[in-house]
Amino acid sequence: MTHVTSLANNFEPRICRIMDTGAASERSSHGAFACVSALLIAASAALTIVWCGPMSAMGGMPMPGGWTMSMAWMRMPGQTWPAAAASFAGMWTVMMVAMMMPSLAPTLWRYREAVSRTGETRLGRLTALVGVAYFLVWTVLGMAVYPAGVALAAVEMRQQALAGAVPMAAGVVVLMAAAFQFTSWKAHRLACCRKAPRGQTLPADAATAWRLGLRLGLHCSYGCAGLTAILLVIGIMDLRAMAVITAAITAERVAPAGERVARAIGAVAAGAGLFLIARAAGLA
Repeated sequence: MTHVTSLANNFEPRICRIMDTGAASERSSHGAFACVSALLIAASAALTIVWCGPMSAMGGMPMPGGWTMSMAWMRMPGQTWPAAAASFAGMWTVMMVAMMMPSLAPTLWRYREAVSRTGETRLGRLTALVGVAYFLVWTVLGMAVYPAGVALAAVEMRQQALAGAVPMAAGVVVLMAAAFQFTSWKAHRLACCRKAPRGQTLPADAATAWRLGLRLGLHCSYGCAGLTAILLVIGIMDLRAMAVITAAITAERVAPAGERVARAIGAVAAGAGLFLIARAAGLA
């Protein structure tokens, strides 16, 4: 009995040391993840300001109807169209990292926790793979938006009547985007973004990480369709518009009552849309 008691007394400090080491390691991992996320957000935000700031300050091309066309849809002097498209893709990707990373970081942390339950140690590499796949979806979306925006801008510059109708059309788009915030489709996509992956134990392999990132990117791009449309019609190079949309996306994904926040954002957007329509009609 004395021997058993002695063994127990010897093991107890070791168990405590192991537990303390595990807790310290978890705190260190959490701190490292938070630091990397914060640095990524800060760096992408700084690059976005450097990239878009001068163009935002320049304004754009004055158009019939009292609005200005964004420089995003134009080539710089001496620039080829492939170079302009590559520049837009780079700007769009950096901008999306700055805008989406604040709401994506909690999801990436939940993924790390889910994978860590398997005993996997390559958490950083797999988490980065999820993020790369996620932002690949947004990059592809930007590559699809660019030729459509360029084509529409070319038509607007040739057709004055169409250009004059843009302010009214912008108000209608904002109003439709506001209505989208109240739909069950929006609520479902928002729920998918908020809960994934919560309370799961995921396989610790690159293929699963890649698929998860793509699926998250698709859910997020679908759910953000309305807010992305508002950004495009209000001014893709406008840093103030980017800040407002970023705050809206982050709030509806991170706040405890995300669905109610989304509806509140929809109500504000509806007011903005009505104001734009009234101003285009000469009533405001």
